[in-house]
Amino acid sequence: MNPATAIYRKLAGMMNILIVEDNDRTRQLIKSLVADLAAQIYECGDGAAAIAAYAAHRPDWVLMDIRMPGVNGLTATRQITAAWPDAKIMIVTNCDDAETHEAARNAGAAEFVVKEDLQEIRRILLQALS
Repeated sequence: MNPATAIYRKLAGMMNILIVEDNDRTRQLIKSLVADLAAQIYECGDGAAAIAAYAAHRPDWVLMDIRMPGVNGLTATRQITAAWPDAKIMIVTNCDDAETHEAARNAGAAEFVVKEDLQEIRRILLQALS
């Protein structure tokens, strides 16, 4: 993305978001929560597709589930942040234990949200825009 485009999107309060979630219903719910903050929303259902989508689109934020078929979210996070250290990944999961929090941090996740509190995604993204 060219720097002028990135600056314009930031000034307009818009961002590109990649939602990685294998449950269609949950993915649509997350999409509805962030739609007004996004210039573009990309979606996929597993970690392997997330890596490819990140490479193709370089979104401002990735909202990443952990438990998915094939490549899980922690592995995908690790691979994305290894290749693109400035990637911002928010883990969005049902797992709310200290081990999972630590594993997410170690994988390179910038934020962690439990699915019981999906409104937290908006708060974090709005804070990132300000």
